[in-house]
Amino acid sequence: SVKKLPNLHCVVFLISYVLTSFWNLAVIVVSQLDPHLHTPMYFFLSNLALLDLSYTTTIVPQMLVNLCSAHKTISWAVCVAQLVISLGLGSTECVLLAVMAYDRYAAICHPLRYTAIMSRSLCWLMATASWLSGITASIVQMSLTLRLPLCGHNRINDFFCEVPALLSLACADTSINEAGLLVGSAVFLPVPLGLILVSYSYIGAAVLRIRSAEGRRKAFNTCTSHLVVVSIFFGTAIYVYLQPPSQHPQHQGKIVSLFYGIITPMVNPLIYTLRNKDVHRALRKMLT
Repeated sequence: SVKKLPNLHCVVFLISYVLTSFWNLAVIVVSQLDPHLHTPMYFFLSNLALLDLSYTTTIVPQMLVNLCSAHKTISWAVCVAQLVISLGLGSTECVLLAVMAYDRYAAICHPLRYTAIMSRSLCWLMATASWLSGITASIVQMSLTLRLPLCGHNRINDFFCEVPALLSLACADTSINEAGLLVGSAVFLPVPLGLILVSYSYIGAAVLRIRSAEGRRKAFNTCTSHLVVVSIFFGTAIYVYLQPPSQHPQHQGKIVSLFYGIITPMVNPLIYTLRNKDVHRALRKMLT
């Protein structure tokens, strides 16, 4: 069962879901329809938008059903589906953000060879590897979590089903599961984040070597959006997953999981497109 919340939350989450779906769909459609946006940067951005759209669709509709109805329950099958899909998509996004950082590194540090480096085949290979790694991590973690026996009233003290919430329901020793969760989180959080920081250290050095102020400003604007998204996503995910569930503050954990489950997918397309003249031009062209 899920804790009852006022109907105001139902309205807010519904509006957030509609806006998230619209903005992410707009990024995907515009990137596909405008030939000027058929570049590696927008290819990966479309993948990110698809991830965010799928993530919120996995979580928010069931959340709205619980918030807007008197019976606050979720079936075991839906709970497992939320666990598997959300964990797989979240792991995929960790790797994809590192891939996007490498794309920016190639564009700024090797502009003359950028097209040769980021070939179409390499882009597809990197995107496919991101998705497959996330799916693999989800299957491994799911197999460990679903083996635990559940007891009591099976009340999930969270807004949706994720690994820390399910581990708190187990009536058996969860030390192996917690260790596995920490190892998986260490692979999919600090490692991609480290690769991103290394990429941006090279990018920062390359930007400082640009002589024109306009060139430095353009390069800085290109990378700022990605860094903001990286900070929001990795900051909240590290807080939730890089500590044992037994030591996890439940109230704060619910707020943080709500943030990266709903707020982050909603603001990601805005962060990338607010100052992006190419996307603005493509939107105007599509609307007219």
